[in-house]
Amino acid sequence: MGLLARPTGTPRGAIVIFPTIVNANPSMERRAAMLVEAGFVAMIADFYGEPVGDFAHAQELAATLRADVDAYRARLSAAVAALRGHEAVAGLKLAAIGYCMGGQAALEAARAGEDLALVATFHGILDTARRATAETPIVPRLLVCHGDADPLAPREQVLALWEEMNAAGANWHFHSYSGVRHGFTDPGSDARGLPAIAYDASADRQSWAALMTMCDEVFGYG
Repeated sequence: MGLLARPTGTPRGAIVIFPTIVNANPSMERRAAMLVEAGFVAMIADFYGEPVGDFAHAQELAATLRADVDAYRARLSAAVAALRGHEAVAGLKLAAIGYCMGGQAALEAARAGEDLALVATFHGILDTARRATAETPIVPRLLVCHGDADPLAPREQVLALWEEMNAAGANWHFHSYSGVRHGFTDPGSDARGLPAIAYDASADRQSWAALMTMCDEVFGYG
């Protein structure tokens, strides 16, 4: 399951969007529209295959999904395969981007060896139950956009990610924004009243610009 959007002209490539823990929402639909405007076929993946009632329900669904790393990665692989199999995507390079839990999902897809040209994360969860190694190398280009004040991805996990990616021979870019918390790309973050999350307009703009620049390198200029 998922939500697919496509540009009117010839697409440059195709991108899976792994969403936040609450699955597809207006913020993710906005990102899909932005990717379409940039010339990409975009598909918002569905983590759970069932409606999400509220945040507590999403946490329960996410805990079940992530409890088994093989099942988790198989679900992500199914999303990539669903996009790859769409007639609008024939012959195109694929990428995956993700937000929050979706950032972790995008990294897990790379760790699992998915045939992707680019993986990008925005305030993503960085830890994993199964690290990449020299025996399981990272193939896609990586862009990680991170708020340095994000308590969901503390400094020790940042350093662990760098070490993991180096061990796996990854080609990675890591952008860290000082004083920026989790959820920095979503203007709705401030309304949630949670101290861990906050919107940051500058980090939002800069991280999206970084993605577009990387897409130009990977997919060619639109």
